[in-house]
Amino acid sequence: MASDQQPAPSRPTPPQTLSEAAFRDLYRRLRDRAQGGGEDRRGALDLLTPERVVAAAAEVRCGRTVSLAAPIETLPGPDSPEPASHRMTAPTHREAGAPGLAFARDRFAMNVHGDVDSHLDALCHVIYDGELYGGVPSSTVTPDGAGALTVDLVRDGIVGRGVLLDIPRLHGVPWLDPGTQVTAEDLAAAETAQRTEVGPGDLLFVRVGHRPRRRSLGPWDVTRARAGLHPTAVDFLAERRVPVLGSDGNSDAAPSAVAEVDFPVHVLAVNAMGLHLLDYLDFEELVPVCEERRRWHFLCVVAPLRLPAATGSPVNPIAVL
Repeated sequence: MASDQQPAPSRPTPPQTLSEAAFRDLYRRLRDRAQGGGEDRRGALDLLTPERVVAAAAEVRCGRTVSLAAPIETLPGPDSPEPASHRMTAPTHREAGAPGLAFARDRFAMNVHGDVDSHLDALCHVIYDGELYGGVPSSTVTPDGAGALTVDLVRDGIVGRGVLLDIPRLHGVPWLDPGTQVTAEDLAAAETAQRTEVGPGDLLFVRVGHRPRRRSLGPWDVTRARAGLHPTAVDFLAERRVPVLGSDGNSDAAPSAVAEVDFPVHVLAVNAMGLHLLDYLDFEELVPVCEERRRWHFLCVVAPLRLPAATGSPVNPIAVL
């Protein structure tokens, strides 16, 4: 069995780019082997059987809970040109000083699919060649909302065994440099180093160190440079039959390994395979707990908002150890 100690610092091997033809071959192969999803079109969530949920709950040891979401930000920055807005609507000055009852009230609005705040991508979020997951026509998404594959699919939450693979830890660095692309070999090596294994129905979380880099060096334009998965790493997800993928980035690297497709991992995971994605999470409170307990798996509970026609939702996943 491999040691649980961190190795000496190493540099990830630069992965190769993919031609559009090679990407389309990969897309078709993953789409063809994906879970059918049934008439309810739940996609890969059908892998989260009641038996697997019960087994995940049985692994709770100390009952400690840890949030995997970052605090929502309201200040603009190079990675957040449209930040969330929060304002107080009450009490007024008159109400605040008056005797008797008064209420504090506020209003909140956000761009769900921004590059700062933690959120869930529904299956209707990614359109490729005019279709959503499962061949649903993109015309089901209208200015009034999405008509299929919405966040309403997960109105009862996503509950299962979460597994965190820490790629910077594998290479002995605090974070991966923007532009780094995580390979399937990296994911498998992290399993070995952490003495854990990703199995059918597991919620896979991949740490690239986006949050500590942002806090240490400041925000940057992540549309031009960010660490993420190489498209071929999605084969790992398919082989392990993973229904949910989460990252402290947005799972896609920039620049893209596919010149003609800016978000190849989104296309492969959401559109081809029917996976729900969790973007821009925060694992920095979870990592030391996992290291202390030498366990990198946990019960995970994800509860998006009830937004029946929405393509995504802000989310606060909770790890229970």
